[in-house]
Amino acid sequence: MDRKHIINDPEIGNKAEAYEAFDDIPTNPHLENTIGDVIAARYGRREVLRGMLGVSAATTLFGTSALVAPTAAKASQQSESRYKFDELTWGNDEKHHIAKGYEADVLLRWGDPIMADAPEFDVMNQTAAAQLKQFGYNNDYVGFTPLNAEGTRGLLCVNHEYTNEEVMFPGLGRQDKQGFTGMTRDLIDIEMAAHGGTVVEIAKGADGKWAVLRDSTLNRRITPLDTAMILDGPAAGHARMQTKADPSGTAVIGTFNNCAGGMTPWGTWLMAEENFHGYFWTDARDADGKPDLSAHADAASMKRYGVPGGWYAWGQHHDRFNIDKEPQEPNRFGWVVEVDPRTPDAKPVKHTALGRFRHEGCETTVSSDGKLVIYMGDDNRFDYQYKYVSSGTVSDTADQNADLLSDGTLYVARFDADGTVHWLPLVHGTGPLTAENGFASQADVLIDTRLAADALGATPMDRPEDAQPRGDGTAYIMLTNNTRRKADEINAANPRAKNTFGHIIEIKEDGDNHAATKGTWSILVKCGDPEIAEVGAQWNLETSENGWFASPDNCAFDADGRLWISTDQGSKWGKTGKSDGLYALETEGDLRGHSKLFFRCPVGGELCGPYFTDDGETLFLAVQHPGTDGTKSLKGFERASTFEDPATRWPDFDPKMPPRPSVVVVTKTGGGKIAG
Repeated sequence: MDRKHIINDPEIGNKAEAYEAFDDIPTNPHLENTIGDVIAARYGRREVLRGMLGVSAATTLFGTSALVAPTAAKASQQSESRYKFDELTWGNDEKHHIAKGYEADVLLRWGDPIMADAPEFDVMNQTAAAQLKQFGYNNDYVGFTPLNAEGTRGLLCVNHEYTNEEVMFPGLGRQDKQGFTGMTRDLIDIEMAAHGGTVVEIAKGADGKWAVLRDSTLNRRITPLDTAMILDGPAAGHARMQTKADPSGTAVIGTFNNCAGGMTPWGTWLMAEENFHGYFWTDARDADGKPDLSAHADAASMKRYGVPGGWYAWGQHHDRFNIDKEPQEPNRFGWVVEVDPRTPDAKPVKHTALGRFRHEGCETTVSSDGKLVIYMGDDNRFDYQYKYVSSGTVSDTADQNADLLSDGTLYVARFDADGTVHWLPLVHGTGPLTAENGFASQADVLIDTRLAADALGATPMDRPEDAQPRGDGTAYIMLTNNTRRKADEINAANPRAKNTFGHIIEIKEDGDNHAATKGTWSILVKCGDPEIAEVGAQWNLETSENGWFASPDNCAFDADGRLWISTDQGSKWGKTGKSDGLYALETEGDLRGHSKLFFRCPVGGELCGPYFTDDGETLFLAVQHPGTDGTKSLKGFERASTFEDPATRWPDFDPKMPPRPSVVVVTKTGGGKIAG
């Protein structure tokens, strides 16, 4: 289906859904050895499709829980869950819900003033100047760094991924259907001011409630409209990074489509640039109305990255987003940005050593030999899983860590059918990464990370999202879904065709060392409804109808090393009937693969974050685009949301206010560790 048909599909209710559907079309032409092929090569395609893996094969791939066939009767004796809470009942409605005995308070909403001189939010009279001092839109990643020993004061670091103009501005409607004719320069500047990130100081009161300290001098916004940034690493200054506005190739304005992220061991914040391609524009069209890239020297690279996407009209009013006028500006996005939240006047840094792709996240850990290791997924169907290992070691002195994100090795994963994972170095001169194959330098390898990974034969995955490393050399990889995978494209690490519901991979690095270049892998769970045989779901027997989920997206460990999963089903939540939410997932012992529902979103919302404080007593969650995704599936509503007519007005429930993306803070009633 082409772009025009997607936009006009009656099942699609808004621009974001159309954007997502269009991005379902893979840009990777190398689909010979996908993760689905690996299982088929190892065990035989018919057996995989029929679910007839033998005992040894099933144990290797899915762990011992795979040997327990689902039955109506529960085993009389089971290990006790490490997660101490009464499971929430599944559903989907206009409100958020939390497990009994816990409180979920809204801490920050889109438009809330975060600076002493910021105006109060006026949704009917929005301006870019006001938005630059107010909390941004569609909050995604949430991080926290404490400012005192007790952890009762700290800086909340929040990404703002994108905007939904249909429910953000009055009287506007879907702009992708109208050729963006309603998007004036003023509205676009407001959109830009609502992207990026927020740093805000918060404090915990005597009553146990957290509040924003609006007069803190550390509060600030980071946006694509006006935030000056530095480019560093091997690609900085390269000719392909130079523009008319920046002939040095070392300075850039802003960041956008910041999805997940991470915090470094020394307290800086990492912002991942994900779907940057959708913000670039062209007026050059072929006879079919598609972008004409014939005049561009970087046409092959642009095609592989999906540039220009044309899902925002910024390029109509800002020349740097129009590739006809600034053809190399896209090369300056798709990186990981480091921000020092404690130093407001420090320029954020885009680290090119970490590669250029659609970064979902960038979670950090320290290897057993002291090196900084970052796991990163390229969130596109049939794209890859990466990790970065620093050359130097992490120091207890923060300023001695300045070069760790600039000097190191980027690797891409190849998952083999024998259960091993190999990390292939993306280093100029290694194997096919030579000038003869289009990589004249390390800068070219990093600017065209996807093309370099293609050349090395990395394993195409089912949309790798967040990845969470644990200190013992274990990492968990979220693979959210891939409905484009065909039956002849399955493999060991991506075992289902038309993978609507996703799965989670566990990696064990050799020697329990995250810096290792080899390890083993298995599948922790295959998501979806275990009661429907053709779905092919794989859960622990003890998982209830409330506990199974679809489309794992973000993840986090709490203070006790327990894994939590948040979901993003997008517009397809109607396939499960469940809202997105937060689940506690066992990774060890007899209950490995057992999941429990803890929190669920209002309709149309995606759950992001999650982030626990060091004491395990506070959990930060982000609910983005409430009332927006898949609202045609909500019984009794069954139509697309608009500013005037949304499926929910969460969290204010004010008839004059549209739904507002918000950060929620979860605590235990009366205090204490969450799920403890």
